[in-house]
Amino acid sequence: MTGRGAHGRLDAEERDLEEALAVANETGDRGCPQQVRPARAPKERKKPEDQHDLDLDQALALVRDPDPRGPEPDPPAPGPREGTARSGPRSTGSDDTGGPVQESDPGAGPSATPTPKHRTGHRATPWPEARAVAERVARSVPRRESVDVPLVAAFGLVLAEPLDALTDLPSFDTSAMDGWAVAGPGPWHVREEGVLAGHSASGPLEDGEAVRIATGARVPPDTTAVLRSEHGRIDDKGRLHTALPHDPGSARAGRTPTIAHGQDIRPRGQECHSGEQLLPPGTLVTPAVLGLAAAAGYDTVSVVPRPRVDVLVLGDELLTEGRPRDGLIRDALGPMLPPWLRTLGAEVTTVRRVGDDAETLHRALGSSKADLIVTTGGTAAGPVDHVHPTLSRLGAALLVDGVQVRPGHPMLLARLREDQHLVGLPGNPLAALSGLFTLVEPLLRGLAGRLHLEPYTLPLKDAVPGHPYDTRLIPVAVRADHAVPLHYSGPAMLRGIAAADALAVVPPAGARPGQELELLHLPWALAE
Repeated sequence: MTGRGAHGRLDAEERDLEEALAVANETGDRGCPQQVRPARAPKERKKPEDQHDLDLDQALALVRDPDPRGPEPDPPAPGPREGTARSGPRSTGSDDTGGPVQESDPGAGPSATPTPKHRTGHRATPWPEARAVAERVARSVPRRESVDVPLVAAFGLVLAEPLDALTDLPSFDTSAMDGWAVAGPGPWHVREEGVLAGHSASGPLEDGEAVRIATGARVPPDTTAVLRSEHGRIDDKGRLHTALPHDPGSARAGRTPTIAHGQDIRPRGQECHSGEQLLPPGTLVTPAVLGLAAAAGYDTVSVVPRPRVDVLVLGDELLTEGRPRDGLIRDALGPMLPPWLRTLGAEVTTVRRVGDDAETLHRALGSSKADLIVTTGGTAAGPVDHVHPTLSRLGAALLVDGVQVRPGHPMLLARLREDQHLVGLPGNPLAALSGLFTLVEPLLRGLAGRLHLEPYTLPLKDAVPGHPYDTRLIPVAVRADHAVPLHYSGPAMLRGIAAADALAVVPPAGARPGQELELLHLPWALAE
């Protein structure tokens, strides 16, 4: 967790919304040059009982929204100098100064129109649209060549090519049960030799003959059926008869079981024939897929390489061990993000801690060879929030700059090169996870070649209040056929998400008990 993402903000749990609004109205727009601000609907006040659900991010979002009376031009101002961090809201950037601009982009949505960035009061991207932008960005990135890997290395990757059967399955007629392979009607004379799995079958059977056989063994030619061990008995003369076990209480007691042609024989090609497509490209390689590939004759499979991800954890206030002390806090995101990213299909190539230094951040971003860079913290407008100014210096294109979601509003998505992107996550842990689900997950899913997941919904057990304008993502536990909202869902909290199975997508109007909500499942919850 970084404190920088909340620099200079009030805590809504300590001060009520009225005070936050008053402070924001007094100071929020001072010295904030910007271009024309679009009109917006009149602001709504929260009911007193709902005030605790709004932090100052939310309060500032309300008061910084454009005036409902209509567009109002602001006086122009020069953009920030290259590499200069601003302690207040950022001024406009442009192509001339190398600042990040929202440009027309095949992978971006309406938020990437040629509108100058680095301004306050601009409209953040709606949450569904932000996810769609990330998906389009992934589709626009040039595809990396597929690679062939041995089965032992393929788990968690995605098939780049169809998995076609290299042989019939099964590749010969096999016994489905332990018992006897028999030919013709009984009783049968039992041969002395037997047939075990993995061994060659004996010669053809003649009518009236039987041979012991194991499950999975190749049946001898001219076999009529397999008689299960429990359905046969051998008399004193060594002849095999069909018979059910003696059970006086059974309705079948004393009856002779019938045996049908082909009974308990798995015929060749029962599961598939050689050349038949078993799985399409984009299939996630699970343990079951590995088993199927091996059964179908594969030693290696063609897969999409994992997208390479560098993680940069920003902040001078972070400890890597021990208890919080002297104004320092433990880094929660450094241990949490890498395994989470791996479950989403990434190869985490670097986890680096970067202090509050613009030059160090600039060098780290400029030298990265990763497909995706994920930063934590530094996306707001505080005196040590260097992400936006550094993107300006690098000439990055901002595709998403702020999302209408709580927590996690100050997240961003930028393109550094045609094949390299950056997602800036807020520093608060739950806010960062909100950004992970909003921008990183759909982007990585596309880069890794994974298939799109269909939305999954469940009715909500309890009511959840909504933000006036923004989507909310709240931790929930899945219990039977309901989603149960959990406490401890503040942007800096992890206690709720640690006990959760999913995040519920709450629309701006809130949700009533029984209302169906989309769920974003946590990776480990799907594996349970």
